[in-house]
Amino acid sequence: MEEGSRERRTLRSLLVTGGAGFIGSNFIHYLFKQGDFKGKVVNVDKLTYAGNLENLEEIDKTYGQEGQKRYFFRQADVCDFKTIEEIFIQHDIDTVVHFAAESHVDRSIHGPTDFILTNIIGTFTLLEITRKHWIDKGRSGVLFHHISTDEVYGSLEKDDEYFYENTPYDPHSPYSASKASSDHLVNAYHHTYGLPITLSNCSNNYGPYQFPEKLIPLMILNAVDGKKLPIYGDGMNVRDWLYVEDHCAAIYTVLRYGRTGETYNIGGENEQPNINVVRKICETLEELYPIAANRFIQPSANIQNYNDLITFVKDRPGHDWRYAINCDKIKEELGWKPSISFEEGLKKTIQWYLDNRQWIDNVRSGEYKKWIEKNYGER
Repeated sequence: MEEGSRERRTLRSLLVTGGAGFIGSNFIHYLFKQGDFKGKVVNVDKLTYAGNLENLEEIDKTYGQEGQKRYFFRQADVCDFKTIEEIFIQHDIDTVVHFAAESHVDRSIHGPTDFILTNIIGTFTLLEITRKHWIDKGRSGVLFHHISTDEVYGSLEKDDEYFYENTPYDPHSPYSASKASSDHLVNAYHHTYGLPITLSNCSNNYGPYQFPEKLIPLMILNAVDGKKLPIYGDGMNVRDWLYVEDHCAAIYTVLRYGRTGETYNIGGENEQPNINVVRKICETLEELYPIAANRFIQPSANIQNYNDLITFVKDRPGHDWRYAINCDKIKEELGWKPSISFEEGLKKTIQWYLDNRQWIDNVRSGEYKKWIEKNYGER
């Protein structure tokens, strides 16, 4: 497709990096639900703590090598040039959807090295291989889509306007700085070499398969287990919440119709202070799993409902105050908009975690337990 083109792209052979993670696995599920998607997916994932092949068990059975042979998995590091190049050649990749990233701010504060390696060096490696493959294909038939975050824009104050696609970058954590660097690399490969790229910056995702270190699943599972619900600071930090299936629909729209070289902000148009999110979780849990039926909680004078489990802990260093995305561009140009309200999405998410205790038990490794204790233990 030419610069600025909005003709529909045909997606034949997709390389999805980080496809065993939260958003990546949801995206693969979403792809195979689309009747107009006839291509194949090659999922490359290093399978770090947050990568879980259980997320794609049904996909593998139906579309894997024993099924329709449209889904393939390869365990590999995106920094491994030789292996990734072999995958490109073997599957004649025409579209890269780059999810693979270290993505938790707290982890980046305690150990930034993995963020620099995966988010910067990994993206550079993929870009170089994609550029080589694109040249070999006569400089046509290739698209590199990079998934990024609203955190690269920094922090907003209460009365500030939204983040727009042209908002100057101002990252505040090792995580957001590494993502900002990868964004700049992707854009540089487009402007310097002409590599066809699209880029999207999303707000906070939530939904099924999210690793329990993130706010919403952490609060759901702690409440269900009768544990405290730790909230940083005063709980008034604001985030824009995007249901993961809406995010997947937006990415699919950009892949097919997005203009090459363009960035699209993807938001849920739903700003909420963290304390409100936690209280809404407690309220919804009372509806779906009343505290009186919770065998882990013995009602007492101190614990009468899930809200009584809320506890405030010391704020984390450099905690951004507010994120808020303006997504008018993707709505006006490509016709996408969020379709699932926060109330509906949260209810679906909580019900999924209630219904999938085996997944939760399997995901709760020793490393996960140590991580939660390190960050949210008694203070």
